[in-house]
Amino acid sequence: ATAELAAAIAAALERRGIDAEARPIGEIGEVGGYDAVVLGSAVYVGRWLREARRFAERNAATLATMPVWLFSSGPVGPAGESGSADADTLAELTGAREHRVFAGRIDRARLGLSERFVVRLVRAPARDDRDWAAVERFAADIAYALADDDGALALRHTAGLRAST
Repeated sequence: ATAELAAAIAAALERRGIDAEARPIGEIGEVGGYDAVVLGSAVYVGRWLREARRFAERNAATLATMPVWLFSSGPVGPAGESGSADADTLAELTGAREHRVFAGRIDRARLGLSERFVVRLVRAPARDDRDWAAVERFAADIAYALADDDGALALRHTAGLRAST
């Protein structure tokens, strides 16, 4: 579900004239070659995935020198009711301009054993609560901010990064 959100953000940025790509964190060595970063993670038990947290920590110095936006994916139900316990810390660490929470999707057939255990433990129903219009607005806000920063939408690269789920 997080990968699909990242792909939608990248596609919306592309439609606005920004060269964007959605890539798994594991494929990104360093972020120094990008002009801006959108970093997202699934949220499990109130926290970003370890891989995403470590990526932000490892690249914090570089991320703090560029425009960064964060998004969390995973709460099922109205977005904003619950986010990530570590999102504020990661936003401060990376100098993120904004953090948005998007409701997620639970598809038991695509969950790993530990994920199925957590879903069963908290009695989360299988459903898809992602708000695609909100994702589009987020991308539009990013595009507007980048245009305002640069005076034009002529960035070399904008990375849409996602955590693998």
